[in-house]
Amino acid sequence: MTYKLYNRTGSGGFVVEAALTLAKADFELVDLGSKPGTPLPEEFKSTNPWGQVPTLILPDGSTMTECAAILIHLAACFPEKKLAPLPGTSAHAAFLRWTVFSSVNLYEAILRRGYAFRFTSDPDAIEATRSAANRRAGEAVTVLEGAIEQGPFLLGSSLCVADPYIAMLFLWSRAEVDAPRLNTLAQGVRQHPVVGPVWRRHFGER
Repeated sequence: MTYKLYNRTGSGGFVVEAALTLAKADFELVDLGSKPGTPLPEEFKSTNPWGQVPTLILPDGSTMTECAAILIHLAACFPEKKLAPLPGTSAHAAFLRWTVFSSVNLYEAILRRGYAFRFTSDPDAIEATRSAANRRAGEAVTVLEGAIEQGPFLLGSSLCVADPYIAMLFLWSRAEVDAPRLNTLAQGVRQHPVVGPVWRRHFGER
């Protein structure tokens, strides 16, 4: 069972690489060799028409995109690795809730700030779009902070694949809010013996 992950250093594909590494899955990493925020090669659209990474080719040759969806899928493919709580439990419901929340609220706000031109056709509205995105990111961070009840990770003492995702988005959010629980979660991800080296390869000591 071999996966192929199309990615670039410092991108959201970090979380998929981390999940595959946690699962001890056999995968090929294809580094597209460009910086986040710059266009991917036009020919890459034959692999992913949306032209974004991460893009994961599954062992059967089918294609998956979208970080949250890939994380949920990989957790289901490797239940023995405990990448997420068991389906049907309240812990699994929380895992799904906050993984999807992070994707559609926090990640969306970060992208709206970085790519404001995609969200308005009025050049005079670019800065207002970015300002609103910053506010929304801070609000999402505050909600996630409140979701961490016990810590150090989202669901308690054990890391799940939502944790590196949230840690990455928290780093990118640059939210100016008091978030000690998220800081602890991010520190736990950076220090994790398996995920930590993947983090440092993508984000250094940040």
